[in-house]
Amino acid sequence: MDAALQSNPLIDRLPAHLKQFIKPQDYEEYTPINQAVWRYVMRKNVDYLSRVAHESYLDGLKKTGIDVDHIPSMYGMNRILKEIGWAAVAVDGFIPPNAFMEFQAYNVLVIASDIRQLENIEYTPAPDIIHEGAGHAPIIANPEYAEYLRRFGEIGCKAISSARDYEIYDAIRLLSILEEAEGTPAEELEAARRRVDELQNEPAEPSEMALVRNLHWWTVEYGLIGAVDNPKIYGAGLLSSIGESAWCMTDNVKKLPYDINAAYQGFDITKPQPQLFVTPDFAHLSLVLEEFANKMALRTGGLSSVKKLIDSKALGTVELSTGLQISGVFSNVIENEGKPVYLQTTGGTALAYREKELVGHGIDYHAEGFGSPVGKLKGINLSIEDMSPRDLRAYDIYEGETVTLEFEGDIVVTGEIITGKRNLQGKIILISFKNCTVTHGDTVLFMPEWGIYDMAVGKKVISAFSGPADVHSFNLVGHVPSSKTIKAKKTPERIELESLYQNVRDLREGRTAALSLSDVFSALQQKHSDDWLLSVEIAELLHAQNNNVLLDEVVAHLEQLKLKRPKVAHLITDGLSLIFEKESVN
Repeated sequence: MDAALQSNPLIDRLPAHLKQFIKPQDYEEYTPINQAVWRYVMRKNVDYLSRVAHESYLDGLKKTGIDVDHIPSMYGMNRILKEIGWAAVAVDGFIPPNAFMEFQAYNVLVIASDIRQLENIEYTPAPDIIHEGAGHAPIIANPEYAEYLRRFGEIGCKAISSARDYEIYDAIRLLSILEEAEGTPAEELEAARRRVDELQNEPAEPSEMALVRNLHWWTVEYGLIGAVDNPKIYGAGLLSSIGESAWCMTDNVKKLPYDINAAYQGFDITKPQPQLFVTPDFAHLSLVLEEFANKMALRTGGLSSVKKLIDSKALGTVELSTGLQISGVFSNVIENEGKPVYLQTTGGTALAYREKELVGHGIDYHAEGFGSPVGKLKGINLSIEDMSPRDLRAYDIYEGETVTLEFEGDIVVTGEIITGKRNLQGKIILISFKNCTVTHGDTVLFMPEWGIYDMAVGKKVISAFSGPADVHSFNLVGHVPSSKTIKAKKTPERIELESLYQNVRDLREGRTAALSLSDVFSALQQKHSDDWLLSVEIAELLHAQNNNVLLDEVVAHLEQLKLKRPKVAHLITDGLSLIFEKESVN
């Protein structure tokens, strides 16, 4: 991993809570069969997608260092991506949506470095290097799309999730692992599928993150571009699926103009999509993203934004009109006439200004939570933050004075002012009291014996978002998913088959090989007669060598395999068509 990390300075500036998801790409773990799967998909994709993908695709393959014949090395990709202002890191399968998007905000492409099994060559619900490397990477070479992706990450990672979102994420991650693992018991797989279906079909108000994930799915993953009646492909999920990239261009898939309504269209990750959205150009994606962002708590603020954070039961931040930011797990809000008048967190809380923690106001100091009134003083049109020094003196808001502040909504703060903090514009953002009592009607919210009371100053909540204001305020390391991807088992039969694949690869690339193509084909027929991909590779080499006698035998074997294994018949046909394409045209 060190070599990959050193290859691009963008990775160096990632915060620790993102670096925890990065894993080494052990290139030696890729087997000859893995390489053959990559090569088949890429040859098929380049042949087909050159006709139906956005023009940026083929250019992007060259610019990002994606090679048709070899699984990409992260080190090599980083060296080339650096030239277009991006980086790439390897991760283990699905990572939490907020983290995935935050990587994008840093111009870092997240690549699940595992690769799909031969059995799942057309499509896998699990993220893999074909999907990430051959799907996402080429399109980011387009500057306008790359900026959309970065901006999406910047906005998306601030979306507030619900507790249900985390359940769905865990269930989908587990299902994707089991789907891709060899020999998963049918009942275990069915239980995982059933759990995903149950969660996805539960009637529930979608969270911001759920809506953001929908937008991401219908653009970054499954987006079409151009005219609705004649679109091109740019979404990574389509670019990396040799099955769905063809299916999506037929009339079986409904094409809809892309707009903000796509945020409310759910999806099923385990099935082909019944409809897709078409954007006229990449600029339109950014317009819709900004339109959606204007509806997020990030920009709307107010009572509803605080309630979203409370419902999430997760770390979030509220920003007040003075710029003071309160980060913690919000547990309660007292409201009055549709406005929040008192905010309460539980557990470690940090205060910040402009994403930088205020000195002395970290989670150790506010270890048991933080509470503060929000809004104006009762009967006074001028809010504390807008008061001049003369106004503050007139209302006894002054160091050393004992004062009673009555806020709208029946929140009363009584105590002796110790000091205050101001922002860069000179507005007071925090007032500290001793011997302080805070009440809401008959309810005591803070008592003198609890110590110093720090009161946030702000006439309204202007923003609320997921995560902390200052990423250094909290220990966010250690939140890596507990489930791990499952590697293919190395049985004696598998090891022998891998050696045959390697032998053919050596012959193609001009290296000394132990067996001839004839010997490999004989071993394949005798011991691995169900395997189809290596026979296609052998046919390709025989055709190049004009060895028509053995080629006819291999093709005859593949025709028999089509009858024996009808589910892979079209894959065999497609593989052969790549070899004999020119002859069929003539």
